[in-house]
Amino acid sequence: MEIPSILIVGGDSQAGTYILRIRLTEGTTLQFGRFKKGKLISLPAGDYTYVGSALSEKGATSLARRLVRHATRSGDKPPHAIREDMIDRFAECGLGPRDPLPKSGKTLFWNVDFLLDLQSAEIVNIIAIRSPERLEHTIAGLLEQDAETQIIEKGLGANDAPRSTHILRVSTDETWWASFADSIRRVGSSTQHWKD
Repeated sequence: MEIPSILIVGGDSQAGTYILRIRLTEGTTLQFGRFKKGKLISLPAGDYTYVGSALSEKGATSLARRLVRHATRSGDKPPHAIREDMIDRFAECGLGPRDPLPKSGKTLFWNVDFLLDLQSAEIVNIIAIRSPERLEHTIAGLLEQDAETQIIEKGLGANDAPRSTHILRVSTDETWWASFADSIRRVGSSTQHWKD
């Protein structure tokens, strides 16, 4: 089963929920900003997933701008390889403004920013659900309960959702990822199935 690197489903909203597949090519120990007072968290090499949302129809918190920001590293570090494809794909389907790049570079703020800023971390797949509905917590909950995912640290990546975790390790193969992408694809514009 082939997994598209960028899968976009849903209506024509500029807002939405997204899932990133992040590949860490070498193990590391990382502080996720001030998360748990700067606690060092061990991250083995492998695949991780992050669930987030960008629920504004325009501006920095629209879906396209948020995703392009994730694919941008701070300072003069090169962007994630997928970033140019994202910009092209978003333009093709009318998602986001003509130039979705961050206006003044990238400052690390969200927990996931610290992982994505590593040059050993690369976004390899993006699933974007175009919908103004808040689906982030539902999808993260489903991923937390999946036998193939592991919580690295409770609450990681979910500062606005107590009792939830939005950055998870995934220890499985392409079949799981393809099945997950297909389940999101089937939902398509019928986002009612994902409601809280």
